Amino acid sequence: MASGGEPEPPKTEPPTNLNPNPHLNLGSNSKPKVLVIMGATGSGKSKLAIDLASHFPIEIINADSMQVYKGLDVLTNKVPVQDQKGVPHHLLGTISPTAEFTAKYFRDAAIPIISEIWSRKRLPVIVGGTNYYIQALVSPFLLDESREDMEENTSFGNPGDKEADEAENFAYTYEKLRELDPVASNRIHPNDQRKITQYLSLYARFGVLPSKLLHEKAMENWGRVDNCKYDCCFICVDASLPVLDDYVGKRVDCMVNSGLLDEVFDIYKLHADCTRGLRQAIGVREFADFLRCYVSECESRHGNPHYLISADKSMKADMQQILDGTNKNQQLQDLLTEAIERVKLNTRRLVRRQKRRLGRLQMLFGWNIHFVDATESISCTSSDVSKVAFLPF
Repeated sequence: MASGGEPEPPKTEPPTNLNPNPHLNLGSNSKPKVLVIMGATGSGKSKLAIDLASHFPIEIINADSMQVYKGLDVLTNKVPVQDQKGVPHHLLGTISPTAEFTAKYFRDAAIPIISEIWSRKRLPVIVGGTNYYIQALVSPFLLDESREDMEENTSFGNPGDKEADEAENFAYTYEKLRELDPVASNRIHPNDQRKITQYLSLYARFGVLPSKLLHEKAMENWGRVDNCKYDCCFICVDASLPVLDDYVGKRVDCMVNSGLLDEVFDIYKLHADCTRGLRQAIGVREFADFLRCYVSECESRHGNPHYLISADKSMKADMQQILDGTNKNQQLQDLLTEAIERVKLNTRRLVRRQKRRLGRLQMLFGWNIHFVDATESISCTSSDVSKVAFLPF
């Protein structure tokens, strides 16, 4: 078994045309080389990585915070096995859907995998749009151990009632933290509510900016790759926003037609926590109102509150009728349309956040990122979307 409980990758030799490129310096005493392919969702990162396997002996490490989980393969747009072309993939669909897989966990899982790939004389290729995962791996990063050190030094983990009440009065939002301490806010993910809460609580209790507690060396080097243990080449697959927006919309429609609703229904649970694990994925909470109405309508229609437990086939037939418009329940039709539009909207917002963060990595932290314009390629794919059952990854 590989690190993290993964199955060992197939023990296949690289094709004869994959002799190590001299520029890789495989087996030399230099820093281990790692290729990092970044980009917004829908830009074609995974396709590029798999295509590279026809030129280099590579193995892919997934760096998408939702694709690491088991389940929701359509919704999270995992690369289907048949499209992986025999290229070993790591950290793809291996984590329990209820687990919390932080940047620290990703880093700790990826480091030994990289070593194992190098021991096989292959090139590790990190692929994903979760930039804070990549940042945690290749540069000094404000991870959980930093938080634990801070808690130990300040008794931060056990605040008194008064301090806790005082902290509760703060609006625990990323915008609040960014206004208070922009340095600290830039070091964590905007959705990491736990760390945002901890930082604001720290300030409420001691009047100290979280960034001031960081070691000087960490403050100077955080986010930069100057002292990275790897020799990284960063490639960003980029495209114009209008083209990505159009592609994202068509991809969501394609996902719906490919079983997205069945997947979301399987994970649906009334009042479930959508802030942890796989349920954080865009496309889960957006369908909650629709599924709540569907469950209520279905149970009422059959007079059995437990009907859906053993009605999988009926459910799928119902979903298809709602999708093709033959179901006459207008409320369900409207809720489904609204849910699909919310998925598209939130995915487009994600694209913008990812692009902004990539720009910040280059401008603020000096990452030498090589941008590849995929606008034309995505435009061609998008124009042909009606001819395929599932869009390229």
